[in-house]
Amino acid sequence: MINCYCGVKMDKGEILKLLCGFRYAHRGFHDKPRVPENSMGAFSRAVVQGFGIELDVHLTKDDRLAVIHDSNLERTCGVDVNIEDITLKEAQQYYLEKSVENIPDFEEVLKLVDGYVPLIVELKTSGGNEDKLCNRVLQALDKYKGMYCIESFDPKAVTWLRKNRPDVIRGQLAGALRKDNFPISLAADFLLKNLWVNVLGKPDFVAYKFEDRESSALKKYKGAKFCWTIRKYSDMKEAEEMGLVPIFEKFNPKDYEKNKE
Repeated sequence: MINCYCGVKMDKGEILKLLCGFRYAHRGFHDKPRVPENSMGAFSRAVVQGFGIELDVHLTKDDRLAVIHDSNLERTCGVDVNIEDITLKEAQQYYLEKSVENIPDFEEVLKLVDGYVPLIVELKTSGGNEDKLCNRVLQALDKYKGMYCIESFDPKAVTWLRKNRPDVIRGQLAGALRKDNFPISLAADFLLKNLWVNVLGKPDFVAYKFEDRESSALKKYKGAKFCWTIRKYSDMKEAEEMGLVPIFEKFNPKDYEKNKE
């Protein structure tokens, strides 16, 4: 049993079913360049629209939780420094994507969302810090009353969750990654795209790359299936027809559906 809305106890199967009933805004419902990805503005917009939120969490030098996608801040903040090498206070001196927004503190994001929409929390491990990162994220989430699940590309993080917090819904991110220059070995790419890593992590769901949706491994998988990252409404509809839960960006599904109501 785990906590759901307002502290109501539900089992994992019930919560996972509810989680699968949402569409998820990738890195928040951003609107670049006006509203950066993984920003408080992007999360606020997702809450207002009623979209679930997918976000990324790193561990800083002072063991705080920073919400940002890349370890290196060159793309997002224009500075060549890794988030793991600085404190959260130092990180928040930089602005996101030429905006006036700072890198969010994960616990502040939880206060903002406050259970109004569900969260997909992606663990961004670095340098073997999966134990400490998992512990810190769960410390924050144990005080949170909203629905959430946790996912990672790192099988070690998913395995940590299975062994230490089996009550938490966990997911394995996967797909054929090397063809898009993802920094991963041939062996790791093979294991991920064929979902062989699931032997250790035994995830409750997989989050698979949309472009690889015809993968035999994905089709054979019997659990819940999420799909990233969808950038067209027609692709979203195709994913949903395949039984995949969409993680989307760069469009508002409601713009395509408002005339049908």
